[in-house]
Amino acid sequence: MAPDDGGAQGVAAHYGEPLPEQRALAEGRAIVDLSHRGIVAVTGDDRLSWLHSMTSQQLIGLAPGESTETLLLDPNGRIERAIRLVDDGACTWLLVDEGSAEPLTAFLTRMRFALRVEVRDVSDEYAAVLAFAGPASEALRAAGPAAEWRDPWAAVSRGGVQYARGELHAGAEWTASQFVFPRDALADIASLTQQGGLRPAGLLALDALEVRAWRPSQHADVDERAIPHELDWLRTAVHLTKGCYRGQETIAKVHNLGHPPRRLVLLHLDGVSGELPVPGALVFPAGAATDPAARPVGRVTRAALHHEWGPIALALVKRSVAEDAALEVRGGADAADPQAPVHETHAAAQEVIVPADAGRTREIPRLGRL
Repeated sequence: MAPDDGGAQGVAAHYGEPLPEQRALAEGRAIVDLSHRGIVAVTGDDRLSWLHSMTSQQLIGLAPGESTETLLLDPNGRIERAIRLVDDGACTWLLVDEGSAEPLTAFLTRMRFALRVEVRDVSDEYAAVLAFAGPASEALRAAGPAAEWRDPWAAVSRGGVQYARGELHAGAEWTASQFVFPRDALADIASLTQQGGLRPAGLLALDALEVRAWRPSQHADVDERAIPHELDWLRTAVHLTKGCYRGQETIAKVHNLGHPPRRLVLLHLDGVSGELPVPGALVFPAGAATDPAARPVGRVTRAALHHEWGPIALALVKRSVAEDAALEVRGGADAADPQAPVHETHAAAQEVIVPADAGRTREIPRLGRL
């Protein structure tokens, strides 16, 4: 079956059956091609302590084969790069989203100074494929990958904190792994989908499962203002008690003394129109989307058609939006443009991910007036 290359940089959005692909992926019977994403290799004796000093995660003492994720922040705590990281004892593999490998390599190269590290963008030599726990991941593991990164999203990482309420997190059953192979081995990897009941799945399938699991990603959910708290990314990508790194002051201040200005929500959409909102589609209070004078309260980051939950979306909304407020999303191709005419809307119900009271874990006594 021919792929639909409406994905990213030639990688298939789907292979003709998006919902069956999604089910197979969730059941561990499908493989997703992530060869459009970037991979950076860091070697040298100082590699982990060096990366530790610049990013948000505790990396000193990371055992060979142990997976984690970390964030490179700007001085104001905004997310610049989300990095999936695994060390094999000799090389630290940094798996990043599309468009990130080259600028990340350039930044790290500038920061080398006299340390014993070497940085290479190996995206032309290696590529990643993804599978969930099951026959697909077992087949990929047996094929001898250069590295395997196991996504930690299923549980709060050591030193992290979860803002989402309740004992059962939507990502509690998340078992995704990314396997790194030489690019000249990808044809052999593709042949695995011709045997043993395995099949290829496109990016739409992965997107839908990520949205339902509240799993943030840089390419889809991070804008120029995003800080980790807004996406509940302190859960797995930030160690709150590690040493100094760029952006740490914002991490500590917002968590201890303030609140994130926006919060990530899952939207359950009515699906009447049969179309999903475009990324960036404006979110309004219910009934206000068609009012030219109304001001948006958020934006959709991505939307998906889930095989069990139907049309859903992730959105960043203002913290001031009531958690039980009914919402409405503008539809159409120009739904992200506040000046564009409104032709359709989607009713939306919130599922709270980051609550409105997230943060402010420390109560600082206030001095009375003299």
